[in-house]
Amino acid sequence: MKALLAWSSGKDSAWSLHVLRQQGGVEVAGLLTTVNETFGRVAMHAVRRGLLEAQARAAGVPLRTVPIPHPCPNDVYEASMAGALAEARAAGIEAVAFGDLFLEDIRRYREERMAPTGLRPLFPLWGRPTRALAEEMIDGGLRARLTCVDPRALDASFAGRAFDLDLLSALPPEVDPCGERGEFHTFAWDGPMFRSPIPVVAGAIVHRDGFVFADLLPETDSTQSAQRPQRMGQR
Repeated sequence: MKALLAWSSGKDSAWSLHVLRQQGGVEVAGLLTTVNETFGRVAMHAVRRGLLEAQARAAGVPLRTVPIPHPCPNDVYEASMAGALAEARAAGIEAVAFGDLFLEDIRRYREERMAPTGLRPLFPLWGRPTRALAEEMIDGGLRARLTCVDPRALDASFAGRAFDLDLLSALPPEVDPCGERGEFHTFAWDGPMFRSPIPVVAGAIVHRDGFVFADLLPETDSTQSAQRPQRMGQR
């Protein structure tokens, strides 16, 4: 079965790619990502398009981007996605996989939106206990950084931190270990789903639209200052 994978640039979609490859029976033929056309960044995660493209190269999977405006009304988002899915269906895609974990309303929304497309929705991580899943990701070699934090749920100081066992231990008990309720979002820079790491360095911490964003830069980015920032790949 040929499938697209809804790709946020974060740990859950990256681990979904790994799990689908391990399970077999599904060929991930493309990574489907909404990109804010105003800023050239992955929607919500605020990851630069260049890093998104580097992920696709490292994963060895073609990237399919869906440009959306900022702000993006829901009807505009749905129309943009419907067009992208129609094109995928015409190109022989049979399914779309999502990295959702346990939010029933999100799954129901996806299934409802997918029903008229003729594409089958897949949820390779669904129902996995999130603490165990987070530890499995880390133990399995996935490396990620927090790129967005909701300060209503998690202190702003967590923006930019590594997604590792120390982070899991430091999370308040009410915060989901995978950030499934939107407490935080990540950028995956290494792991078994990639042929090589995507080296990044720390950029600015920005407060915008009620969220705290940690910018990441490609390690070779020419905008780096003479005083080299700490490499985000270091542990």
